[in-house]
Amino acid sequence: MNGPQPLTENLQALAKLADDELQAVLLEGVSRTFALTIPQLPGKLYPAVANAYLLCRIVDTIEDEVSLTAEQKKRFCSAFIKIVKTGQETEVFAAELAPLLSEQTIPAEHCLIHLIPRVIAITHTLDSAQIEALAGCVETMANGMPIYQALDLHAGLKTMKDMDDYCYYVAGCVGEMLAKLFCHYSPQINAHHDELLKLSVSFGQGLQMTNILKDIWDDAKRGVCWLPQDIFTETGFNLAELTPATDDDRFRQGLEHLIGIAHSHLQNALRYTQLLPSHETGIRNFCLWALGMAILTLKKIKHNLSFNESDQVKISRSNVKTTIAVCKLTARSNQLLTLIFNLTSRDLKTPGWQYLPKSHTGQ
Repeated sequence: MNGPQPLTENLQALAKLADDELQAVLLEGVSRTFALTIPQLPGKLYPAVANAYLLCRIVDTIEDEVSLTAEQKKRFCSAFIKIVKTGQETEVFAAELAPLLSEQTIPAEHCLIHLIPRVIAITHTLDSAQIEALAGCVETMANGMPIYQALDLHAGLKTMKDMDDYCYYVAGCVGEMLAKLFCHYSPQINAHHDELLKLSVSFGQGLQMTNILKDIWDDAKRGVCWLPQDIFTETGFNLAELTPATDDDRFRQGLEHLIGIAHSHLQNALRYTQLLPSHETGIRNFCLWALGMAILTLKKIKHNLSFNESDQVKISRSNVKTTIAVCKLTARSNQLLTLIFNLTSRDLKTPGWQYLPKSHTGQ
């Protein structure tokens, strides 16, 4: 799929697929993790959640595209919000954006951008409440992410509050959308609507913080740092001095503190999952697999604070298989889930330390 001819052939083949098949293939191309977890959901939820992830990935692709200026990214994001809401002008949008993508954008994302008209057509086969949830998430993400294009992120974010805000724009709002979709699907789930919405933001942040910590050195090579300086000010380390060659106990101590914060968010993720009806094993497994893999990733980071490449803290395929098997066996039991969570994550806390935010006065 590197040359124009294979891409054309691939698009023609994809265009012939039924909606669910198409979404499954696109998901497999852009995220193996979500291609694994989303099919666990009930049949009435799968189309909406799969479509939601593809919409979010389109926003990500725009934001990550190196050939686009900050102004172009802002313009395409604004246009995409309107497209998701109305379902109109999709062909024009795709035709304008697709040729601008560079070779650094993976072939699967090239396909996804070319197929925006089809993806949006699937969006507008959903219930109005589902469309509203998806459009709200895309709007929050597409309006929030460009803020960070204008920042100099070489020296990190200023405060933990800034990290919270960033995590909300890229993951917390996705958590909110999923909670809305789950509540729309089940009156029993909707009985916990307010608490689930609140916990869903924390769930999203726990997963996003795990990714940020895992990818520190990949980001550093690009001159980008998503870590909050105030956490490292406590330990005496200046993030402006962070390089892939950094070997500093003060930096590692700050990492430990962030792992502890991420752990507290994942505790909320467990609480979120336990509020779901025990018989909804598909939705519970969708949540638990992500939670379990995040815990294992944090453990690898905690046990190897001197890592300098993300591959060194990626969990193995056997870890993934074990996580899935354990979750399937215990998904119905809140008591067992609490026990397993406490046992596997007990060393992620930082004894004698807690984050005490100073008053936040803005950027």
